[in-house]
Amino acid sequence: MQASMLRLVGPRTLARSRPLHGVRSSRVPEAARRPGQLRVLGKEKKAPGMGTMWRAGVPAEQRRLITSAIESAEEQLLQLRGVQTGPTAEVARRLLRGLGHSAGLIENAWKRTALAAVNGGVPLQEVAQWVDVPVEVLRQMLRAGRQENGG
Repeated sequence: MQASMLRLVGPRTLARSRPLHGVRSSRVPEAARRPGQLRVLGKEKKAPGMGTMWRAGVPAEQRRLITSAIESAEEQLLQLRGVQTGPTAEVARRLLRGLGHSAGLIENAWKRTALAAVNGGVPLQEVAQWVDVPVEVLRQMLRAGRQENGG
């Protein structure tokens, strides 16, 4: 007689690694999950943007562009580690050019993220506080960004 292996599948819930002979494992029925989903939707309606999950509130294309800008900036900054040899002026020139390029990529990423937050329902005043920019300046930056992106 073989002993079945038990594994943890959730908080305080154990399941057998192999189903017992003739016994099927069942999943949580859809109806059992609905009340939780309705609670989340209700909370999101009360505080728009604040309870919205990033993947649900931000279009995939915009998430991809933000991720790409961050990854590009990270790559640029990593490449700067190796340019710290040579005459002072040349090293400073290369570092400043590289940092300037990385700063542009990071600025692009934070503008896209700020726009995603505002589009997701977070008040402009709150986003402006997060990025430490006056509300009117942020409004103009986001407006210019929308026009550049054809939106």
